[in-house]
Amino acid sequence: MTTAASVHRDLDVARLLTLVERSVVQRLGAALKEDNASIEEWRVLSLLGDGNGHAMIEIAEFAMLPPPTLTKIIDRMVSLTLVHRRVDEADRRRVLVFATDRGRQALEKWTATVERQYNDIVTAIGGEELALLRVLLTRMSARLSQ
Repeated sequence: MTTAASVHRDLDVARLLTLVERSVVQRLGAALKEDNASIEEWRVLSLLGDGNGHAMIEIAEFAMLPPPTLTKIIDRMVSLTLVHRRVDEADRRRVLVFATDRGRQALEKWTATVERQYNDIVTAIGGEELALLRVLLTRMSARLSQ
């Protein structure tokens, strides 16, 4: 017998995605917290680790953060000397953010932490399943963005 609740559960893809996302973020967040870091800080440094300066809007899009939240995170990271701001020479109205040497060192450490957690996730889920999930999510993201 089909009930409204079971139909709703079957159709609630967003809920399933959220459950998986929360589980992965919780694991990564807990591991990074031991390094006195957050997922958002790791994402910011992941972009800035290329050695190029990036505008705040670009960082916000990459880290999937609203600009006011990113500003607070960047302010904290500046105070920890992980990043620094500099006026863009090509467009003096724009400020670019760069990783410092200390930021690049933190990125190495934090990435190793994330890699360990990723390996645990692969072990829990299975490599084939995770690869399939990645393909499906990438395909869904591309199709839904059209």
